[in-house]
Amino acid sequence: MRSNLLLSLLFFLFFLESPAQEQKSYSILFYNTENLFDWENDSTVNDDEFTPEGDRHWSYNRFQQKIQNISKAVLGAAGWDIPALIGLCEVENRFVLEQLSKNTPLKTYSFQIIHKESPDPRGIDVAVLYNPGLFNPIQYEYFPLLNDNGSIRRTREILYVKGKLKASSDTLHLFFNHWPSRYSGLLETTEWRFKAAQLLKQKTDSLLQLSANSKIIILGDFNDQPSDISILQILDAHQYSDKSQSGLLYNLSSGWGKEGKGSLKYQSQWFVFDQVIVSASLLQNDPNSGIKIPECKIADNDFLLEPDERYGGVRPKRTYYGFEYHGGFSDHLPVKLRIEIR
Repeated sequence: MRSNLLLSLLFFLFFLESPAQEQKSYSILFYNTENLFDWENDSTVNDDEFTPEGDRHWSYNRFQQKIQNISKAVLGAAGWDIPALIGLCEVENRFVLEQLSKNTPLKTYSFQIIHKESPDPRGIDVAVLYNPGLFNPIQYEYFPLLNDNGSIRRTREILYVKGKLKASSDTLHLFFNHWPSRYSGLLETTEWRFKAAQLLKQKTDSLLQLSANSKIIILGDFNDQPSDISILQILDAHQYSDKSQSGLLYNLSSGWGKEGKGSLKYQSQWFVFDQVIVSASLLQNDPNSGIKIPECKIADNDFLLEPDERYGGVRPKRTYYGFEYHGGFSDHLPVKLRIEIR
């Protein structure tokens, strides 16, 4: 008996004194949160419907339920990999990000915030939560869309973040996007998604001209699909295959639609608006490369979905259907990129 106790004690002390293994697998997420607004009126933006007196009867309690749901969606999407970065869109302000990161299960990871107010008339922004234990930001910048006269257009900006994962010496260049929506009509809004694609192309080209091996990751809600002109031709994000050419961009989401998958659903059709695009340097099967991508997917966890009684199959479990409160997560599903450090 005494010898068994001694062995157990030695076993415990061995693991207690052994240095913790450095994390080698990281997840990077993007999630359109479907109107993550606070409940108070802001006179500087058009947020009236998301107030207690507004058409949606938005309230403190509904907000609290919303941030708990968003945190559950994020952690469920990440799975076993602690999120290194979480790109978010349709967030109203820094306050909702602070509440999300500090008053939900996400608080375990001490996420820090990258955010600025966008010129969008509804006040919805693109932001990033990053885990300082896993990712070290070096620089960030917001790139606005410009009107023909050079003035800033009132829409979301593209967020650029430069930094390094803690277990890697490679610099990552990340772009988080929420391109102009189709709400005013497909033809009427196409021009502005073209302009967003041109802006992003300009920024990625400048990096690839400096080094064809630049490690670029692009995530976002593009309000266009991988086969649309803005993505396939203007941004020149090639369909993903086993072979890649240095200095080009490849869309890891290009096959999702062919598999019948999507990140949001309109009536009976799934759309791939939320995408992940990377530079060739992250795909080449070079044994000397410090990073590889074993997984890129739509996070379609069962709890994020519900039966679609009208059109069949399933649909994302939303916060609202029209103006009827449903208490769900979002009209979009998260997308996840998993990176491994060799």
